[in-house]
Amino acid sequence: MQKRLVSLDIVRGITVAGMILVNNGYGNSFQMLRHAEWNGLSVSDFVFPFFLFIMGVSLYLSLSKTGFKFSWKTFGKVAKRTLLLFAIGIGINWFDLAIWGDGLSIGELRFWAVLQRIALCYFLVAMFALCVKPRMTIPLVVVLIIGYMVVLVFGNGYSLESQSNLLYKVDEWMLGDSHLYHWSAVDPEGLLSTMCAVVNTLLGYYCGMKLKNIKDLSDKIVSVYTVGTVLVFAGFLVSFFLPFNKIIWSPSFALVTSGACALLLGFVMNRTDKLNGKGFWHDVFLVFGSNALLLYISSELMAIVFGRIGFSQFLYGSLSSVIPVAELASLSYAVFYVVMNFLIGYPLWKKGIFIKL
Repeated sequence: MQKRLVSLDIVRGITVAGMILVNNGYGNSFQMLRHAEWNGLSVSDFVFPFFLFIMGVSLYLSLSKTGFKFSWKTFGKVAKRTLLLFAIGIGINWFDLAIWGDGLSIGELRFWAVLQRIALCYFLVAMFALCVKPRMTIPLVVVLIIGYMVVLVFGNGYSLESQSNLLYKVDEWMLGDSHLYHWSAVDPEGLLSTMCAVVNTLLGYYCGMKLKNIKDLSDKIVSVYTVGTVLVFAGFLVSFFLPFNKIIWSPSFALVTSGACALLLGFVMNRTDKLNGKGFWHDVFLVFGSNALLLYISSELMAIVFGRIGFSQFLYGSLSSVIPVAELASLSYAVFYVVMNFLIGYPLWKKGIFIKL
């Protein structure tokens, strides 16, 4: 039996802690902690695709235990988890409306969001794993990337005018404008762009195949580094004609973020699985990685409640009064949220309680 890779939990923990950090800035945060407004790449843009990539790695390792054989029992588990994640995502969006007194205004309820995209990517890649041979992973990635390139080029995917952008028009046709995100030209978790987000999960799945099939740990690390280097190079190459863009999840963005996550995974594998490196940060990220989705959900609900009762404004005002630099005050505010969720996750991790959503 192969030894469990602790690095997977650590990288997942880094990702979730990063998601909480960048989602909870207040006021004028550092530029690198803000998502790029359109074309471009910020440090904060990496956290969500990293989660999808690591989910793909874990999916391969998990389903390999069943031999990737389709059964109604396995399908039921996948479908149940998909629906649960999607429902929780919708529930968070509804709660945000309800707590501000608009709980009955479901005509303005947003249907897409982070958890919904995670659910779709999980379901689609899980079905691929159960129905198609793993060797078809890279061919499918190529087909999805080329297909999405066609959508972006001929569907005006980079247009800032919603009505001329196919990505927006598809979501509007399916759900109606009132159910979409309105702070950008297209919904950043819309349906068509999920087509390329699946690429991150598939590439993680491919990386999981490498980790499973290679026996020697040093060879595993070299393989992961190689995959990461190739993907980063490919991403920058594609960016010359299709720029990095998180909102539309451009192919260059999917490739470079997948490659960067593979490189991070290789680094953490060498540090923890090979050299047995441990320390304070090792345990911190294990706390976040062991109950990743639970802590992400708690951070979203916490932000909504704190915003409604005025605590967010009070906290930021208090921090600003003692921290003269606005960016540092914003960072301190975001770190507070990370610490609060760590305090929720720590006793669960300490007692070995892992809530799988």
